[in-house]
Amino acid sequence: MHTPYPDPVSWDITFNAWVQNRAELGARGLDLEVAQVRLDLESMMERIRSLPTDEDLAAREPDDLETIRALRPPGARTISVALSESNYRDRLEGAFLGRCAGCTLGSPVEIFPVDKMQGWAAYIGDSFPPVDYWSQVERPNELKYQMSPRSAFTRDGMDGVPTDDDIIFTQLGLLILEDYGPDFTIEDVGRAWLDYLPYAETAEKVALRNLKDGVPAAQAAAVDNPFDQWIGADIRSDPWGYVAPGLPEKAAELAYRDAYISHRRNGIYGAMYFSAVIAAAFTVDHPIDALHIGLEEIPAESRFAQAVRWALEVAPSITDYRVAHDAIAEHFGGMHRVHAINNAALTVWGLNIGGRDFTRVIGETVAMGYDNDCTAATAGSIVGAVVGRSGIPEHWWKNFNNKALSYLNGHREFAIDDLVDRFAAQATLVRGMVTGG
Repeated sequence: MHTPYPDPVSWDITFNAWVQNRAELGARGLDLEVAQVRLDLESMMERIRSLPTDEDLAAREPDDLETIRALRPPGARTISVALSESNYRDRLEGAFLGRCAGCTLGSPVEIFPVDKMQGWAAYIGDSFPPVDYWSQVERPNELKYQMSPRSAFTRDGMDGVPTDDDIIFTQLGLLILEDYGPDFTIEDVGRAWLDYLPYAETAEKVALRNLKDGVPAAQAAAVDNPFDQWIGADIRSDPWGYVAPGLPEKAAELAYRDAYISHRRNGIYGAMYFSAVIAAAFTVDHPIDALHIGLEEIPAESRFAQAVRWALEVAPSITDYRVAHDAIAEHFGGMHRVHAINNAALTVWGLNIGGRDFTRVIGETVAMGYDNDCTAATAGSIVGAVVGRSGIPEHWWKNFNNKALSYLNGHREFAIDDLVDRFAAQATLVRGMVTGG
């Protein structure tokens, strides 16, 4: 399932220290030597990029939608469950609030090791795993995404959902649907990114730069992008599940068209999987049922699907955040902490540990570490779609004050009830496309 990584190359910090040391001592010819190292490094990177890859693995992990669908296991594709408008509305609001709560809880401790989070909680007198937003955060005046101070993520400093890319891309997905309709293309996604997205990170940063340089949207993920199997497309999953309740195949298709602009292979499958899970979550009574349904929409022998099946299989033995963290470190040693695959397993375990208990789901998921604002946001969205707004304790959303802040161009704030209305309107269009009604 998981191929061990070579030992990491960690000479760059030492190299730069030696360069600074020699400069301070007045070494002659230093600029020429550093310039040559840069050329040599680029040559070495090209050698790495040019290495042939496993053809059998590539055949199990295609990038085109038709072949992806051909390699899926059997599945329902649509779920025939009577979902009243009031029930859908409650679940939709629960899903969005759940995403915002999970993200907001995880964002101040994003990527923190477990021991650091645990120590911080003890220092400020908070429970761990958390059962409410942090009472204090490190570096409270530092801005996240150039807009919200970190103090805005605390229980007393919060006034609205503070800015984070996990929420921004949910908002952007709605704008894509409204501007271009549910039959939007990959090219439409590119246009929307250029219109609305001022900056991004990792794979999205690469794709946005390529779009600005004139690379066609369908190739934007393929140019100088080593991050194309990381979690970025995964965190953009929610809009497509929100507008396709009970339609996991359609949700996965919408997610595919969005994900393709920045990701490939398992990066795409992560988006398709969680979109299908969220679509299914509107129709089930327990998050684990939705996690199984989502597997029906991605290639069965992909590494992502294998990892999710493994996570579901061993879930009974994953009893808390510490066991979860250690299991990932052992099973996926060397994998980057913001990869799509390892974080998917953590999301599965957070939902399995917490079940329908919203607080326990996001608290345990954040406590597991790794990319824990992303995993808790996704887990919160899924359980929120199962239990609805009525199943989420008020302290998780009362200080949102019906507003979600944004750094999208031309959109500095969204009213949450308006966002929910607009997602519901798009769901009507998507259902009409699928049912012909």
